[in-house]
Amino acid sequence: MSGRFFEDWTINDRIEHPIRRTVTETDNLLFSTMTHNPQPLHIDAEAARASEFGRILVNGTFTFSLMVGLSVGETTLGTLVANLGYDELVMPAPVFLGDTLRATSEVTALRESRSRPGAGLVTFRHEALNQRDEVVCRCLRTALVKRRG
Repeated sequence: MSGRFFEDWTINDRIEHPIRRTVTETDNLLFSTMTHNPQPLHIDAEAARASEFGRILVNGTFTFSLMVGLSVGETTLGTLVANLGYDELVMPAPVFLGDTLRATSEVTALRESRSRPGAGLVTFRHEALNQRDEVVCRCLRTALVKRRG
């Protein structure tokens, strides 16, 4: 597991990340309380049961963070200078406790950095899918990545 340098990428490169992660109640509760998110749908089983979902809904920010984290090993581990931005974040399906998520990444854009000669910009489309192959989260991430030279 190692990130790639700018020169190693081409547009349309696609990665199916090997690590999968089952979301637990502890993940959701700890993340929600650590980020001071008191949304009853995430932390109150009785309130969640009375909602349209009928059960606890996993915090969307946790889902987003997990998706990006699952992608790091094969994209930018050790080669990242900075994450420059996240765009077009969507969560088209809910995540529930016990769902197992996996991630994919595809390179959608590349360009050399104008301000840092030793780096380039790589834009990834990350997707998280559950065990039913439903997309639960998607975004574009623009990363400033080291060049080999």
